[in-house]
Amino acid sequence: MNHFIYVISNVAYLLIGAMQLLMMIRAILSWLPMLEENALTMFIYQVTEVVIYPVRCVLERFEFIASMPLDLSFFVTFILLSLIQTALIA
Repeated sequence: MNHFIYVISNVAYLLIGAMQLLMMIRAILSWLPMLEENALTMFIYQVTEVVIYPVRCVLERFEFIASMPLDLSFFVTFILLSLIQTALIA
């Protein structure tokens, strides 16, 4: 049973790492508007939006955050994923 939990936690750790990598690629691609119609760019946005959107919905409930010109949901999601990843290792 311990091996099963070990394998599951390692797979989750790797998946979270892959999501964080895709989020970083998304951040870089957001600076390159000429690539918005690219199929790879659209794929990265769709995959990462699944994780970012729920955080964005929660943060939009707070008026002072919703009125900010910066989308904090990306940063909060990245930090949450890092915390979860750290908890998996501990």
